[in-house]
Amino acid sequence: MTQDLANLTDQALAAAKSAGADGADALAVSETSLSIAVREGALDQADRSEGVRLGLRVMVQGRQACISTSDIRAEALAEMSERAVAMAKVAPEDPYIRQAEPGAFATNVDATALDLFDPSDEPEAAQLQDRALAAETAAMGVDGVSQIQSAEAAFGASQFHLATSQGFSAGYSRTSHHIACVAVAGEGTSKVRDHDFDARIYNSDLRSATDIGTRAGERTVASLAPRKPPTGTFPVLYDERVSGTLIGHLLAASNGSSVARGATWLRDKLGQSVLPAGMDLVEEPHRARVGSSLPFDGEGLPTAKRSIVTDGVLQGWTMDMSTAARLGLESTASARRGTSAPPSPGVGNVRLTQGTQTRDALLRDMGTGLLLTSLIGSSINDTSGDYSRGAGGFWVENGEIQYAVSECTIAGNLLSMLATIVPANDARQHMSRPIPSLLVEGLTIAGA
Repeated sequence: MTQDLANLTDQALAAAKSAGADGADALAVSETSLSIAVREGALDQADRSEGVRLGLRVMVQGRQACISTSDIRAEALAEMSERAVAMAKVAPEDPYIRQAEPGAFATNVDATALDLFDPSDEPEAAQLQDRALAAETAAMGVDGVSQIQSAEAAFGASQFHLATSQGFSAGYSRTSHHIACVAVAGEGTSKVRDHDFDARIYNSDLRSATDIGTRAGERTVASLAPRKPPTGTFPVLYDERVSGTLIGHLLAASNGSSVARGATWLRDKLGQSVLPAGMDLVEEPHRARVGSSLPFDGEGLPTAKRSIVTDGVLQGWTMDMSTAARLGLESTASARRGTSAPPSPGVGNVRLTQGTQTRDALLRDMGTGLLLTSLIGSSINDTSGDYSRGAGGFWVENGEIQYAVSECTIAGNLLSMLATIVPANDARQHMSRPIPSLLVEGLTIAGA
């Protein structure tokens, strides 16, 4: 299939050239997915999909257009290319459109070192159903669980191939195995729900369905009888399950597209402290058996380890070629793309410096405050960093959990929040973003 995709992108580029494009790039994707959901001990839903998609970007006299299709017949590719060129001719001129030159391309691409493809046999539907049933049974076995909202097991396999008119052509494959369970406890308006899941490249690395179901049930029962917390200013400990959202806001604010628009609260912070001293935030695109690893970016540039924050200081922006041109800088090989849009900057794997204390030790240090385990909605001011989110979790007094919390709001400013975070040591290392629990001082909590 990989060679078929390479041939397909070659055909698309040839068709674009024949249609009059000055330059073009093509991304071909082949995907297979199978998911099985159960309910009350029986099959509830089974979905399988297989398909090939092609995305074509053409450039004509400083203008560009993107078009995608699942019709990969030669005549369809020719027609698509003609439409794309016609669209590009009437698109607004963009002086920052770029394609990588041959000397900049990733060379000798060997994705096998990243170990992104599980060579074992694709699981049968019956195997996935057994996993989903095991998760459901385990969750229902937790005292206090009243029903299972969903229990699902899934498998996916994808192949990608990128080619450009400047001579780049390479691809790679990826697999995924997934188990998830959502449990419900309580009755009527007092119902609560929580979940657990695991997703891995290799089936052999996947946690057991029984463990996932049990944890989903235990988390749900622990959330029974929630109350509103007191209103005031308190420390908040972001549990490892949600701590990545804080770092996600930092990554979004340091994205070159936001910087180019001036719509970021980090616009004047380059070379300044944005995290506590001693903390690093590093992009690691070559971690083995991690779903967001990439041998090259969406423009064919070689990916590499990159420091985003070093010793608390912001080192640079995340850029593809276009945003780098807007900012007068060089691409950080951070282009991401799908089949229906041009490249844009983004970050996959990142690692934040861990602390030395456990989450429970941070709870004891926190004294009185909120252990945050869920977030609902958001209101983030892109230019000021003002932050407000609906929240749930557990109220803590004297370092001990007292009761479950729901229907409250937490608010602060991301600049001051991130400047004082204290990390725990509980990051899950197999995640694309191993971010530990994070203690934040002085957030405003609106509760009772």
